[in-house]
Amino acid sequence: MQKKILIVEDDIHISQIIKMNLNIVNYITTEVYDGLAALEAIKQEKYDLILLDVMIPLLDGFALMEKIQPYCIPVIFLTAKNSVYDKVNGLKLGADDYMVKPFEGIELLARIETVLRRYGKDERVIKFQNIQIDLDKREITLQGEPVELTPKEYELMVVLLKNKNIALSREQFIDNVWGGDYYGETRTVDMHIKSVRKKLQLQDHIKTVYKVGYRLED
Repeated sequence: MQKKILIVEDDIHISQIIKMNLNIVNYITTEVYDGLAALEAIKQEKYDLILLDVMIPLLDGFALMEKIQPYCIPVIFLTAKNSVYDKVNGLKLGADDYMVKPFEGIELLARIETVLRRYGKDERVIKFQNIQIDLDKREITLQGEPVELTPKEYELMVVLLKNKNIALSREQFIDNVWGGDYYGETRTVDMHIKSVRKKLQLQDHIKTVYKVGYRLED
């Protein structure tokens, strides 16, 4: 089931970028631009998560957070404020995470996934074409038959699936699969992509993005 996310951000340009990134990976989104509109939306609709800017008109993010606590909806604060006080205040009010602008779209998606999983609202089985991944069992099948992937190939495929239709750089694959302390060549990404393409018959779906990296396309 698709998850519903409420975006509360008064900067329309930022809100639309967030919406675009979330829609690409199949989240259903609603945009509002002030605290009172957000409060009304929450009363009218059930959301799986709220992305909440702190500095919004009419009712700021902290005040809104106090009013919506009874709804028990996960909240990630999005703000330009980087002070320890603001972070602590947001978390004390019950926010599940706190992101300082500017941030990468892939990082936001990862934070959302983590919070949804914490609340048991994350899909633990991912399907793409005739491929299925069970995240709990760490199993992947092609047309119902198990496929043997190395641990890194498996993790790389999960990153591709969770960022479907988004172009990811080799550096982003390195950070998400090998970790920030990896100092080898980015060419290892190319070799693993080649292997995953072959094992899962994805030659027509894992696209090479010139001078960037790779994208998984429907």
